[in-house]
Amino acid sequence: MKEYTLMTVRLNLFDGNINANATTDVALSPEMKVYYSNYLIRLVEPLLVHDQFAQKHNIPKNGGKTIEFRQYDSLPKALAPLQEGVTPDGQKLSVNTITATIKQYGAYVGLTDVLMLTAVDNNLMEATRLCADQAARTSDTITREVLAGGTNVQYGNGKKVYRSQLVGDSATAADNDYLTVDDIRRAVRFLKVMNTRKIDGSFVGIIHPDAAYDLMSDPDWRKPHEYQDTVNLYNEEIGRVAGVRFVESTEAKVFHAEDLTADDGADMGSRTLTVASYTAGTKTVTIDEKLTAAQAAALAGRAVLIGGELSIITEAAAGAAGAATITLEEARTTAPADGDVIYPGEAGAEGRDVYSTLILGANAYGVTDIEGGGIEHIVKQLGSAGTADPLNQRATCGWKLFKTAERLVEQYMIRIETASTFAVGAN
Repeated sequence: MKEYTLMTVRLNLFDGNINANATTDVALSPEMKVYYSNYLIRLVEPLLVHDQFAQKHNIPKNGGKTIEFRQYDSLPKALAPLQEGVTPDGQKLSVNTITATIKQYGAYVGLTDVLMLTAVDNNLMEATRLCADQAARTSDTITREVLAGGTNVQYGNGKKVYRSQLVGDSATAADNDYLTVDDIRRAVRFLKVMNTRKIDGSFVGIIHPDAAYDLMSDPDWRKPHEYQDTVNLYNEEIGRVAGVRFVESTEAKVFHAEDLTADDGADMGSRTLTVASYTAGTKTVTIDEKLTAAQAAALAGRAVLIGGELSIITEAAAGAAGAATITLEEARTTAPADGDVIYPGEAGAEGRDVYSTLILGANAYGVTDIEGGGIEHIVKQLGSAGTADPLNQRATCGWKLFKTAERLVEQYMIRIETASTFAVGAN
C-alpha cells in the first residue's frame, strides 16, 4: 500500500483570477490529457447522487441541442378470450416523446508560470480535483431542481397541506413535523398504487443528513450490512426502511427562506419584521422597522407569514421605523395585531428550513450521460493564448458540461417535505 500525504494549499488570486505562486509542466501529451479527463470523470460520478437513478441518454454528436426521452404507455388488459383458430389483431405501442434542450455550463481556474515552477504540490491535479467537485455539484443541482419541481408532494405526517405549516423545534414533540417511517410508508403506498416499478427490487430515497438523523432512530431502520451485499451498494447508501433504500447527500433539496431584509450598508437588516399597525379590510401593514429604498424594493414578491397566515408582498415603501409599510396582495382574513412577528414565508412555520426527501421508482426521470459526452476537461497550456500571453505566463484548467434533466413520469416519484431537528440553510 502506498501512503499519500494531502497538503492544504492556499492559492492566491491575482488580476484576472489567475492563481499565482502548481508544479509540473502543463505541456500535456495526448495520453496525459486522456488521463486527466478520465480522472475528472471518475471524481465527478460518485457525487452525482441525483443522477444515479435516472434514464441516461448519450448526447448525440452533431445532433443539435435537443435530446429525446421516450415514455411508453402500458398495454391494456387482454380480457377477451381467444377464439379457436382465430388470430386476434395485433396491438400498437403508444409512445410519448419528451424533448429537452441541452444547455452548457462551465468554469475554469488560472495558473501562473511562477506558481507552476515554485509550488510543492501538483496544482494541475488539484485544480482538476476542484473542478470535478464544482462540475459534479453543478450537474447534481441542475437535476435536483428539476426533481424538486415534481407535482406529487406530501407534507410531514400527512397532517399539513402547505409547506408553510411545517413546524420544527417545538417544545411539544408531537407538534414537530419531522420525517418518520410512516411518511415513508405513505410515499411507498402512493408509488405502489401508481404501479411504479422498483429499482433493483426496491424504491430509492434521496435524503439530506439532517432528515436522515430524524429517521434513523426508528427501530425499523436497517443499515446496509444488515440487508444487502455491500459490494452492490449505491453511492452514499446509508440504510433501508419500509421498502426504500436511502442514499444521503448534503445536496438534497432544502427549501430555505432568506432574511426579509438584508444588510445594504445603510441598515443591518433583519430576518423578521414586526407589525406596528394594520387597518382591517386594507392590504397595507405598517412595520416597526426602518426600510431603506433597496430593502423595500427587494421585498416585492416575497412571501411572508403573519400569524401563521401566508401572504405575498406586492410592494413596500421605504421609511423610518414605524413609518415604513408593506402592501399585501390580498386583504387579511385575520387582522394582524401590533407586535405580531412577520416571518419569511418561502419555507416552514416561522421561516424554518424544510427538507425534501425524494422517493423514486424506475424511469421517473432522465438525464444526459456524463460518459456519453456530457463533460469535457480542458487544459490550456502556458503560451497557448498566443500573443495574448506573449511571455507564456498563464495556463488554465477548466471543465465544460452539456446537461439537461427532465421528469418523465410524475407518478413514479413523490417528494416528502418535512422540518428537521436541524436547520442547515440554503444549499
